Amino acid sequence: MNKVKSWIEAFRLKTLPLAFSCIIMGSVVAYDFGYFRLEVLVMALITTLCLQVLSNLANDYGDAIKGTDNELRLGPRRAVQSGLISKSAMMKGVVLFAILSFISGSFLLYLSFQNFNLNLIVFLLLGCLSIAAAIKYTVGKNAYGYLSLGDLFVFLFFGWLGVSGVFFLHGETINALVFLPATCIGLMSVGVLNLNNLRDIVNDKENNKITVAVRLGSNRARYYHLVLLSLAWLAQIAYVLIKGNSSWAWLFLLSLPLFYLNGKKALLHSDPKELIPSLKQLALGTFLFTLLYSIGLLISYA
Repeated sequence: MNKVKSWIEAFRLKTLPLAFSCIIMGSVVAYDFGYFRLEVLVMALITTLCLQVLSNLANDYGDAIKGTDNELRLGPRRAVQSGLISKSAMMKGVVLFAILSFISGSFLLYLSFQNFNLNLIVFLLLGCLSIAAAIKYTVGKNAYGYLSLGDLFVFLFFGWLGVSGVFFLHGETINALVFLPATCIGLMSVGVLNLNNLRDIVNDKENNKITVAVRLGSNRARYYHLVLLSLAWLAQIAYVLIKGNSSWAWLFLLSLPLFYLNGKKALLHSDPKELIPSLKQLALGTFLFTLLYSIGLLISYA
């Protein structure tokens, strides 16, 4: 029973709301354009669940191997570093969820395209790239999370590829406007990563994990966080204005106080430990932001 609890803890299911945000946003924007398909939303959520757990397990393994997870780390307990799960068992978990991600993603593509064509091939390649990216963040000699590339990859996979990709799966078409909400969710996701990196900036620097926060330094990384959140909001506001949605579509404005408080804490914190609750706040805030926009848009079409 303790082993089951250890694995569930290693899955870090609390990270799922942020991962689901890009799927929900891509789906509701597809609905806004008249392309929504429920089966695509469901399978995209299942595939994202597998990919997120894969990423969490791979990060647990990779950071433990490199020694970045140690007694000085301020984040939640990691399974391999704390001895709850062995390195070999964790690697088996990584392989299992890589396989589950591929199977789930393949079925999603089958539901979306229903025949073998160029679109299916392109998305199959993107799916394989997503699996590789989930693993290579901390695993391997050239793990991109150690090379200041984490922010870029999060922006691409949680933003442009995540939101616009799901939009395409619903209707097999794309619209340039989709990249505005895609940018919004991508930047908010990078914000979560930046808070994580700000929290661990001292330990990461000592262990040669060169994140964007380490490269910028603590002071500039604080203002970088404000820029991320501000641009994210501007992107979504621009989309609603250009698309001409009804006043109900502005329901997401109710989440603004959460983002204001989050930015204020990032700017004014004096101890990295203070950022631990801010991480959860921003992840859930992004999910709430997405749900509020979705509910408002659905009401406007009711």
